[in-house]
Amino acid sequence: MARHQINPNKLLLSKWTSTSPQQKEKHFIVTKLIKDEAGIVIECLLEAVINKNQYQLPWQTLSSTEKWQQGWK
Repeated sequence: MARHQINPNKLLLSKWTSTSPQQKEKHFIVTKLIKDEAGIVIECLLEAVINKNQYQLPWQTLSSTEKWQQGWK
């Protein structure tokens, strides 16, 4: 399984493209980083560009090249 190398601290406002869009939601922006008590990024908030729907997920999910491409494609 191919993986992107991601620095979680640089994810904020990064752009992502879903390889299997749901409800025409293809392009996303990371709008928030969720950190634990130690300041470690544990999750991120993705916002769909088309309709502003938001999804909270572990940031590591974005490293899967089967599901995500970095940037807008």
